[in-house]
Amino acid sequence: MDDRVSEPSTRDRILIAAATMVSEDPGTRLSVRAVAARAGVSTGSLRHFFPNQRVLMDEVAAAVTGLVANRNAIDDAAVPAETRLLACMQQVLSATGTGEQARDTWRRTLGTYLALELDANVIDTYLAFSAAGLRHIEHWLDVLDEEGALPPGDNTQRAAYLNVILDGLSVARALPTDAARIRSETDVLQHAISMLFQDAVPMPKGDSD
Repeated sequence: MDDRVSEPSTRDRILIAAATMVSEDPGTRLSVRAVAARAGVSTGSLRHFFPNQRVLMDEVAAAVTGLVANRNAIDDAAVPAETRLLACMQQVLSATGTGEQARDTWRRTLGTYLALELDANVIDTYLAFSAAGLRHIEHWLDVLDEEGALPPGDNTQRAAYLNVILDGLSVARALPTDAARIRSETDVLQHAISMLFQDAVPMPKGDSD
């Protein structure tokens, strides 16, 4: 039996290096030279897989977000749709941690993205990760939509709604709390999810004059 672990491909080494750099400093500039040096590859090899910084940043964001938001959890049609969606959201929320871990996460996040001066690299990093997270949530909803489990609606708007719920709960994890509030997270998530599965009610139109 061969117990050897295969070495990551050049492409994977580049993604791992870039993801590590971002985790160490969310505002880091993922320059071709810096990432190539961290990955131990030539700049030519990096450009072969990622022609420019934007492509690299988008790929890193999708890869990192994918580790948190496991797509497979939503695909088991034998499990009720609402249960699957709840499990996916809990999985994302758990990555925040609780207590000091959550506080450290938010200290670094706020320190980076609410700085007095934001440069283009920091903005690009935030936008890439934000968009990747929303795409994962929208993917969950698309899967359920294709199964006919969701009433007609805009999954982009639904994903934004669920994302706000996750952001709020993750911030709450960093604040002083007790066991009762931690347990109430599930109730909040279940209520938010239940709103998506209700039949859509037309919004009243405003007066035209």
